[in-house]
Amino acid sequence: MKISDFKLTKGNRTRICAKITFEDCDQPEKEIFIETSNEFGSSINLNPSAFLVGSIIPALYFKERRVAVDGRISPFLIEGLETVMALMENWTKGEFKPLVIESSRAVSLFEQLPGNRAGMVFSGGVDSIAALRLNRLRYHKNHPGYIRDCFFIHGFDIGGVVERGMKYHVFERAFNAMEKITHDAEAELIPVYTNIRHLCDERDLWLNRFFGAVLASVAHAFSSRINLFYIASSYDVNNLVPCGSHPLLDPEYSSFDVRIRHRDLSWSRIDKIRLISDWDNGLKHLRVCLANVKDHLNCGKCEKCIRTMTALLAVDALHKSDAFIENDVTPEMFEPFKINIRHREPFYCELIPLLKEKGRDDLVDTIKEKFVE
Repeated sequence: MKISDFKLTKGNRTRICAKITFEDCDQPEKEIFIETSNEFGSSINLNPSAFLVGSIIPALYFKERRVAVDGRISPFLIEGLETVMALMENWTKGEFKPLVIESSRAVSLFEQLPGNRAGMVFSGGVDSIAALRLNRLRYHKNHPGYIRDCFFIHGFDIGGVVERGMKYHVFERAFNAMEKITHDAEAELIPVYTNIRHLCDERDLWLNRFFGAVLASVAHAFSSRINLFYIASSYDVNNLVPCGSHPLLDPEYSSFDVRIRHRDLSWSRIDKIRLISDWDNGLKHLRVCLANVKDHLNCGKCEKCIRTMTALLAVDALHKSDAFIENDVTPEMFEPFKINIRHREPFYCELIPLLKEKGRDDLVDTIKEKFVE
């Protein structure tokens, strides 16, 4: 794989882009990009690291023998990516073979001092809202670890799958809702648009290997603005499994200029739900659904919605949230989907004792039955 032709352009948005050329497979040449609104155009920079981090997992998946970058890459980052490749080889039982990273020794295209700010990826889900809330409770406003920028990314659940369309109107609607949370937290919400996921639109690869690297690529794209980038954990330390975002992976995408931290490993999902339930704006605008239905942030019918609604019910908070239409959960709501896929069982197990205390044996029995489907 070659990564070349780096460009920064301005139009309706400010964009950095690069050309991806595959050398050892029949994938077509592709231009990948990261862009933001012109309001934040001065904060995005033409950093080759952004495209290397975003492309490394597809390069492994398509069995490329090298990645040659037409630009200088930090040795600190290359060392991290060597660890990433070793993990990928282990997780795939040897299917993903480590490749060689080649970078130019010429003068870097990126010669700015890093920004002295902390940022985070912000989806509006349980993990990211809890991460922002914890940051506000723990850090003084003048502390360098205080989150000042939240990045809301198009090209993940919204616009990530080509066949489903780009859905920019859905993104704008979600952005407006998320801005209410970040405004309350006195943080800047920055829109980001990228097509890096489209390098390989294979669902299992995305979820189990890839998406954390694309989050990190966004951090590198804004390295003139931030030097610390938080990624909220999906699983607590007792329930870790191979995943696209993982505490052994995410920090290895750091460079000397941009540190990436996978955070809140000690917090279970129900701990995070309790934390959010005490923050009115976070609870009101909670966005967990991937369906992107018309007129609502959450469909109230899918597995993620029902799981979150059940957790909110278990901590007496479902009736306080405007994020879902229903104020109760019934066993019938569980019928359309499975709950024992993609390591979701821990999220349900921690609900069982709380539901028992509330006398909701109907939901306890339903969850137990769904475990063995």
